[in-house]
Amino acid sequence: MSSEYGFDTRAIHAGQEPDPTTGAVVVPIYATSTYAQQSVGVHSGYEYSRSGNPTRSALEVALAAVEGGTRGLAFASGLAAEDTLLRAVCRPGDHAVVPHDAYGGTYRLFDRVHEPWGLTYSSAPISDVAAMRAAIRSETSVVWLETPTNPLLGIADIAALAAVAHEAGALLVVDNTFASPYLQNPLALGADVVVHSTTKYIGGHSDVIGGALVVADPELGERLAYAQNAIGAVASPFDAWLTLRGLKTLGVRMDRHCANAERIVALLSAHPAVTQVRYPGLVTDPGHDVAAKQMRGFGGMVAFTVSSEEAAVDLVSRTRVFTLAESLGGVESLIEHPNRMTHASVAGSPLEVDPALVRLSVGIESAEDLVRDLAQALR
Repeated sequence: MSSEYGFDTRAIHAGQEPDPTTGAVVVPIYATSTYAQQSVGVHSGYEYSRSGNPTRSALEVALAAVEGGTRGLAFASGLAAEDTLLRAVCRPGDHAVVPHDAYGGTYRLFDRVHEPWGLTYSSAPISDVAAMRAAIRSETSVVWLETPTNPLLGIADIAALAAVAHEAGALLVVDNTFASPYLQNPLALGADVVVHSTTKYIGGHSDVIGGALVVADPELGERLAYAQNAIGAVASPFDAWLTLRGLKTLGVRMDRHCANAERIVALLSAHPAVTQVRYPGLVTDPGHDVAAKQMRGFGGMVAFTVSSEEAAVDLVSRTRVFTLAESLGGVESLIEHPNRMTHASVAGSPLEVDPALVRLSVGIESAEDLVRDLAQALR
């Protein structure tokens, strides 16, 4: 479905035509491992469900449509998507540049899985174009961004860094999980690959694990599709179906996530127990101007610091509506302590997270209840 249609129309209809056999308006769950062939090599487009499955295909078409790409690929998790990408586009001896506050799981993948295999990496502040350029080496094959970053909500100028990466002959990869395709489309700004943990905002209901890659270049899409099949970490039919269901309501959910986050930020910005608030929607935030230029809204993720690690750990245990849990992007609001939870894998590294930091995934509950809950926890 072409970009002449609005985001919500593409999210609901792209790749999701009524079933030709029954007329079902929702894509069926094709729970099959193999497919009948008319003769050797003659079939209806599917042979084996690791290589292709109609439910997964529908999700992949929809993901490409909402990101403005030519090819979408669905995986068993966000890290499975990242691992497949790195194995497809990097070789031993290559180098990557990653954010200085990257998601802990991404850092672990680079540091403990791919570096022993021969892929080296350097970290740099993604908001500093000059620093990112300086981190690139002659052997750099990938410049990796998160924008906003996890957990500090840092903002990268995607268009500027696409130019820097391409000048060096490297691919620009953008993890778009925090923004979602509704708020930001990195491919339109020059990125080569978009990564998603579809577990988060795209799935949106904390009931499925998944990941995705979306690309603009068809040839790169073919390379990644080959690796997807060869490595085999694909989304199951049921997981693809759940993710596709979530995608249909992404736009309306993101509107509420953003609106609720703004209410929470207003509370935090005025509260004496809070020492700093990180949210790109704040005009005082260092990434605000770039975020306003390349995003349609500022998202539902908020980070803030309090006086100490002890105060942060105490705070996250006192909320009643916000649930203390890892992950993000679901309809329910979550609160967590990154230093001990999602980013524990970067402890002792240059990417270690401030132990006084608290991260919120602001859900779509009644804003008044969320504000009241956080206010009582902060007292």
